[in-house]
Amino acid sequence: MSFYKLGVSPELVYALETMEIHTPTPIQSLSIPQALKGKDVLGEAQTGTGKTLAFLLPLFQTIDTEDHRIQGLVITPTRELAIQISKVAKQLAEITPMRILTAYGGQDVVAQLHKFGGEVQLVIGTPGRILDYLRRGAINFDALKMLIVDEADQMFHIGFRKEVDEILEQTPVKKQTLCFSATLSQTVDSFSHEILVDPVLVKAPKKQITLEAIEQFVVVTSNRKKYADFKTVLKQNFPQKALVFCRSRMGSESLYKDMLADGFSVEVLHGGLTQAKREFVMEQFRTGELQYLVATDVAARGLDIDGVSHVFNYNLPDDTENYVHRIGRTGRAGTVGVTYTFLTIKDEKRLADIEEYIQMSIKRIHFS
Repeated sequence: MSFYKLGVSPELVYALETMEIHTPTPIQSLSIPQALKGKDVLGEAQTGTGKTLAFLLPLFQTIDTEDHRIQGLVITPTRELAIQISKVAKQLAEITPMRILTAYGGQDVVAQLHKFGGEVQLVIGTPGRILDYLRRGAINFDALKMLIVDEADQMFHIGFRKEVDEILEQTPVKKQTLCFSATLSQTVDSFSHEILVDPVLVKAPKKQITLEAIEQFVVVTSNRKKYADFKTVLKQNFPQKALVFCRSRMGSESLYKDMLADGFSVEVLHGGLTQAKREFVMEQFRTGELQYLVATDVAARGLDIDGVSHVFNYNLPDDTENYVHRIGRTGRAGTVGVTYTFLTIKDEKRLADIEEYIQMSIKRIHFS
């Protein structure tokens, strides 16, 4: 199957070729023809399956470049994802010119809009920032043709449903809507029934869980001993570059401060940081200036960094699938990765669910 056969325009196919993309992924093959027919689409696809192009290609083909009003809107849960999607959109726009506004916190709204002379055709951003633009009267969606809701499960999990609903109230009734989610939860299903009109359901084959190159251990501990046991594991392992996952922003800040006080080369990544700070921290970690990065799942969503030797689950994730996403950051490119999960009594059920999901029992370690 080629992009031509899916109905993608010659200009966009050429743009893809300049990006060295020649063959559609399963989610692209399933969703692009339906979207180009004008159908609403509900897509189930994990991160890394090519869903960004699955919605950007139909979106670019729908937008009239002669019309300088906003015709496309992509709503996504995090700044990192908004930037990531915008990067791909700007590559396409090198061949098919389009005015793209990336809306996320930490930016000067007036300066951004001034740059475009108020004429924007595609908005990509986070719910809170998009609402900020709308409330200021800086943008409007009167001419909107296509709406994309990306990572819907994550968006609603971190409490953006109210903001998304408020944005939707300011869009035309007659529009095409594409909704993508890693899992079709009850919340996503409810949302799609309310917003999408007779949607086509498409599901990308899930990537195989390949954990052969990752050694996994569970450290049985208690809340009182957890940090001391964590330091013991660090001293025994000498990580080259390690990700440390916490469940909450507050927990990640607390662990970061403890590690910093103990002289570790560490930074923290969570949703409370400014965009400039987040980009600076990620660049430091990417280049090896930092040994440890303490992060929440939301902040690390879409984070792709080479050379991670260890992943530490200081807290277990709420979602079993997130465990696999976390530990999959190590053991890449022919290397063996190592992961340690710190288990307290209250998390035993979570660990049991994870072991059932990955269909293996993880070796326990007890410190005296």
